[in-house]
Parts: sequence; C-alpha cells; structure tokens
Amino acid sequence: MSRNITSQTLQRLPLYLNYLKSLPQEKSSGNISATAVAEALCLNDVQVRKDLASVSSGGRPKVGYVTRKLIDDIEKFLGSGSCDGVIVAGAGNLGRALLAFNGFGDYGLDIVAGFDCDENIIGTMVNGKPVLALSEMDCVCRKNNVHIGIITVPETAAQAVCDVMVKAGITEILNFAPVHLNAPAEVTIQNQNIAISLAMLSRHLI
Repeated sequence: MSRNITSQTLQRLPLYLNYLKSLPQEKSSGNISATAVAEALCLNDVQVRKDLASVSSGGRPKVGYVTRKLIDDIEKFLGSGSCDGVIVAGAGNLGRALLAFNGFGDYGLDIVAGFDCDENIIGTMVNGKPVLALSEMDCVCRKNNVHIGIITVPETAAQAVCDVMVKAGITEILNFAPVHLNAPAEVTIQNQNIAISLAMLSRHLI
C-alpha cells in the first residue's frame, strides 16, 4: 500500500467514503469493487482503483474490497477519531464561511476558533465556534495543541497575524492573503489565491 497520496486523490477520498457509507445494509456487509464505485460516482475506473489501493491493501482481484474494511481504511487515513485542531485568523466573509463549513471533519480537521481585532465581532459565535481576540490566540493554541492556522485577513495585516501565529506555536499556515509572508524555516506556508485558481481553471491549466 502506497502512502504517496496526491492532492487529487485526497480530494476524492471523502466522496468514496460518503458513497460507501450510504450503501444499504445488505450491500455494506459484503464486498465491493473499485469498478462498482467508479460506475456509481461516474469516475474513471483506473483512477478509482489507484486511489483505493493507495489507502487500503484489502483489495483482491475479482473479489474487490470488504466494504466495511474499506470504510475503516479510508476513515483511518483521513484521521477519523483523531482530528487536528485548526484556527482561523480573520472573521470577515471568507473567515466566517470557513468557520461555518462542516466538511473539514471529513479530512480529520476541526476548527477550534476564529480570531479578529474587530470589537463588534469578538465574542460572537459562528457555527458553534467562538470568535476571539487575537491576544487570546496563544492561550487557545497551546491549550488545544493547535498547530494549523488559516489567514483570511487583508494583506496589510497578514504578516502581523503570521507573527502572532508563529509565537502561538503554529507550524502549518494556509494563507489566503495576496502577500508573501516571512516565517521561520520550520513553518510551512501554503498560499491560496482564489483569483489565480479561477484563472487557471478558466484556461484549463489545473
């Protein structure tokens, strides 16, 4: 079983998982083939076979996978039962949308809280998640062992927020601000520019 998972495979795994979990009892208690999964989801048969083989070693030729075992393998890979905590800095439109999104759990992630500097926002709740002052980030991250942060603040504030995250023990940052961030070498920063992603999509470059 390979653990060299591509980002495309990672995007498809929750789709497989949701389909397998939706199967009626008589089917979920038996076996299922990669071909059957591919046909049900209108996906490429070869690609689905590769995706499933990358997270489960239970597939057998002409037999397929034990459905329950395949579900367990996908859930285990995605981190079911052991979610990594995440914080969101910036509770504007994008930040609030991320706080309200319930799909992170499918990837073993759990947003713990949002942070902002606007007194009108601080103290509110979004989807059960508190929006706190930036000054509370260090305490929240260390108390909840959070090492992943998302930045959704304006570019003028992004570096300062990044610095606060680093001091709070954040080592993985997803940055939505359109600006280069400086951080220690041990901190991984992934920049996400929605405009560039849309431009690439429109030109079929993805």
